Amino acid sequence: MDLQTIITILLVLILCVFLAIHRKEVKLQKIAFPLLYLILYRSQLGVAAMGKMARRFSKPLKYLGYAGVIIGFIGMVVISISLVQSIITLLTTPTAQAGVALVLPIKAKGIFYTPPLYWLLSIFFIAVIHEFSHGVIARRYHLKVESSGFAFFSILIPLIPVAFVEPNEKSMAKKSARIQLSVFAAGPFSNILAAGVILLLSIFLINPVLGKVVQEDGVQITGFVNESSMAFPAEKAGIGKGEVIRQIDNIPIASVENFTALLETKKPGEQISIFTNRTSYHVVLAANPEHADKAYLGVYVTQHTKMKEKFIAQYGRWTGEFIVWVGGLFFWLFLLNLGIGLFNLVPLGPIDGGRMLKTALEHFFPQQKAIKYWKFISMVFLGLIVVNILFAFMR
Repeated sequence: MDLQTIITILLVLILCVFLAIHRKEVKLQKIAFPLLYLILYRSQLGVAAMGKMARRFSKPLKYLGYAGVIIGFIGMVVISISLVQSIITLLTTPTAQAGVALVLPIKAKGIFYTPPLYWLLSIFFIAVIHEFSHGVIARRYHLKVESSGFAFFSILIPLIPVAFVEPNEKSMAKKSARIQLSVFAAGPFSNILAAGVILLLSIFLINPVLGKVVQEDGVQITGFVNESSMAFPAEKAGIGKGEVIRQIDNIPIASVENFTALLETKKPGEQISIFTNRTSYHVVLAANPEHADKAYLGVYVTQHTKMKEKFIAQYGRWTGEFIVWVGGLFFWLFLLNLGIGLFNLVPLGPIDGGRMLKTALEHFFPQQKAIKYWKFISMVFLGLIVVNILFAFMR
């Protein structure tokens, strides 16, 4: 067990102990108990800060709220089209990967694996800014925030930590559609906005620093493409997961770009020599399932790097490892903020996108018709998500 996993377990245990100590303030919300349930800890944590920020930045928050609604509906269209396209691709392309998968710190088929400590810190960060933003916009329009706190989504045991804010729903229902949409859109918009800020910091700060610490050192094989019982060239040749490709046909391969560019010059049926950090292989390339005229190796790869000896000599290996870890944290913060922010805009039931859709429909249609349309659309997108997840476990 590595250090990151140990730290993750300790942090989760600390949260569990905290809930045990404050068990009188903890509420159990049963979904399919004891299989699925929520453990909620309600408090007034952060509520005063929400009100203070809402008063201090009242005018900018008004326009940020409008921007959030616009971006929210654009994001809703984007994620909806992506889900439909994903289903079409899954049904027409045997090797295609599902567009939606469970994001968990567990290595298993059908799971989008995130290293445990990165996962815990990212989920906590995402939940806090998401819910805090809902609360700030609610207070901007003088809506009472009943409580805030954190919870565990539990599958038999407490598993996924989340944060929450609870504005007064009765007061919310009396507000205009514009205000309701601003409140609902605030959470996903804050995550998308955070992803943009993190991306800029990565480009202009983190990546230049990482360039001083590490250098590209080949491409690492993370998995193999499978089409039912058929194996593609790399797997058939005996190349192992985790091996690092350093050369192809005596041409150095330092980056993923080098790797991709070289394969673009090859043809199906052509034999190549692959040199890895372990040994060498002779591989006959197959035809790409989607483009028969292009060569195909059938592997998933990621960039492999190594720490520069000059940096180690000057600053020490631990300093370099910490900088690399921070770079990884920024990567996951960007990816998960963007992904979860967009997913929250799916026009589905009780999540933000669903609530935005319901509010918009009620604005343009009689309530009974609006709810009928909303339920139908929610069921369609629930089906698309379930099919994507099932395909992720099947592929």
